[in-house]
Amino acid sequence: MALLVTGGAGFIGSNFIIDCIKNFNEKVINLDKLTYAGNLENLSEVKDNSNYQFIEGDILDSSLVNEIFAKYKPSAVVHFAAESHVDRSIDNPNNFLQTNIIGTFNLLESSKIYWDNLAKTEKLKFRFLHISTDEVFGSLSEQDEPFSEDNRFEPNSPYSASKASSDHLARAWNKTYGLPIITTNCSNNYGPYQFPEKFIPLMILNALENKKLPIYGDGNYIRDWIYVKDHCDAIFKILKLGAVGENYNIGGENQKKNIDIVNQICNILDELKPRSDQKSYKNLITFVKDRPGHDRRYAINANKISKELKWKPKETFNTGLQKTISWYLSNETWVKGVQNRGYKDWIKKKYSFDK
Repeated sequence: MALLVTGGAGFIGSNFIIDCIKNFNEKVINLDKLTYAGNLENLSEVKDNSNYQFIEGDILDSSLVNEIFAKYKPSAVVHFAAESHVDRSIDNPNNFLQTNIIGTFNLLESSKIYWDNLAKTEKLKFRFLHISTDEVFGSLSEQDEPFSEDNRFEPNSPYSASKASSDHLARAWNKTYGLPIITTNCSNNYGPYQFPEKFIPLMILNALENKKLPIYGDGNYIRDWIYVKDHCDAIFKILKLGAVGENYNIGGENQKKNIDIVNQICNILDELKPRSDQKSYKNLITFVKDRPGHDRRYAINANKISKELKWKPKETFNTGLQKTISWYLSNETWVKGVQNRGYKDWIKKKYSFDK
């Protein structure tokens, strides 16, 4: 099997590629635009592997995508490429509409042309796996049941609206043209190689630099969290065993309030890397003005993938968070490199303080 992975230099994509090559010996073609969040250092351990090929390019470039299909003849597409940060989508929604909607359309069209011309046996094997988010379902109250695959779409941010649009496109290309598509909707990921504008690495790295730990609103927003390696394992299982035309929710079975996560991060850092003044990192917690349209709660019902594909997350939130913090503590060179990619200017602009 040769996999065409889009957005493979990003957080989840790079973890997926590493696992595919190291654990499953799969051949991977990585197409990535290398935006601020794309980082080839994430893939340094596989960059010289004979099963890995990197191509710098944009899914908006149909000619390039068609050339890749013709040259490498992939048996599957795993589509991670997306603008994914809610705060950035509020500031500049156009980038999100272009990449997440038009980019997905271009990729679907190129995949359809390629698939239409495959021999019958190869057509039967081909898969297009569209990676999406639980944010397309909108927001839950604390009393609501978790999102199932049957929940209606109610996106509340430009990011989630653009992803909901891409999900609809994927469904339409399956129903209208027969393209063998499977869609996944996952909860919040965390783990190695995550760009530090996202919540958990932002808290870890701000704490280590003795900077304030900014928490939106009252800190009681709830998310379901999944360790990235568990997510990658679920994707691979769906790719192998998932039913064409189906959607699968992927969740970590870990609903946590933001403030509780920050307190847990502080407790772990207090033990692993105490502050020089011996004060707790909790003293750095700072509540900041809430962002517009902030969804109160996300939660995933992952019964379908559990029952049908026998998948369950391996990591608890406690074990996953411990591994994540240890990884950031052990990879200072990677951290310094990624902080030079427009990260510090963005954080200073967003939270209006640098200490």
